[in-house]
Amino acid sequence: MQTKFETNRLLLSVSHPDKAAEVLHFYQNNKDFLRPYEPAKNPGFYSLEFQQTNLSFEYNAFVKSRYLRLWMYEKAFPDIPIGTVCFSNFLRGAFSSCMIGYKTDKDHLHHGYMLEALSFLLPLVCREYHFHRIEAYVMPDNEPSIQLLEKLTFHREGLLHDFAQINGQWENHYIYTYLA
Repeated sequence: MQTKFETNRLLLSVSHPDKAAEVLHFYQNNKDFLRPYEPAKNPGFYSLEFQQTNLSFEYNAFVKSRYLRLWMYEKAFPDIPIGTVCFSNFLRGAFSSCMIGYKTDKDHLHHGYMLEALSFLLPLVCREYHFHRIEAYVMPDNEPSIQLLEKLTFHREGLLHDFAQINGQWENHYIYTYLA
């Protein structure tokens, strides 16, 4: 699979360790905004060294067709990430599925960027990786994410109790699925 794509307004790309400073800035800028929706971060997460190591790990997993994270950039500002989409937990064979996660920079919400990126990426990832099913997990109070998933034809399958530890608390999550 390619490492770079374009939509009407966005550049989507797999990042290399040389982009660690940009990625670190994204995470530092959104630390407080993302905290209520994400697991606690590893010690050192907000360091350049951690981001370099993580980007190297992610790139190697991409090369082995086990993981895919694409960073989003506005075409007018191709060096400033405004979000990321991650496909993980690749299951092959009878399951033919993966999990999706995504996040948008707090200063770029409500512009339709994530809808644009996912509208492009979902069919592409299903086709390229031969996935039949993509799963998304979302906290019940995350209404913007629920609305996004439903616009993208994800279907709510149920409620998972105490599914993930978020910000130090076990939280329920809805499971949504997208079928190719």
